[in-house]
Amino acid sequence: MASDGMDWNRLANFVLRAGVAFAFLYPPIAAVFNPNDWIGYFPSFMHGYVPDMVLLHGFGLVEVVIALWILWGRNIFWPSLAATAILLAIVIFDFQDFVVIFRDLSLAAAALSLALSNVPKKVIFLPAGKSV
Repeated sequence: MASDGMDWNRLANFVLRAGVAFAFLYPPIAAVFNPNDWIGYFPSFMHGYVPDMVLLHGFGLVEVVIALWILWGRNIFWPSLAATAILLAIVIFDFQDFVVIFRDLSLAAAALSLALSNVPKKVIFLPAGKSV
């Protein structure tokens, strides 16, 4: 670490958290103003159970919670893991739009990195004397 007093690891962690959080904050905010631009990304099997706008904005609420929790920076293993799963599901279920959603794989890797760097000690069962 440099002697200038700057904690570069902490800054890097914040930048990573902010990047993942942005990916989860932008869609629900944009969906408020242009819902038709976003509802088409839901797979067809998800439509019809509730009105499309309830589906869109309900999922948007989940995205906002995940983003704010990750930005908060405390106990972010679970929201980072959820973010990873959501991003991978988007790629799997919207694979026909891979030319648009290919970046979600990079975002999923960033979210997984956050999860792995914040694994609670009680979640990993390591042999005695081993550390993460």
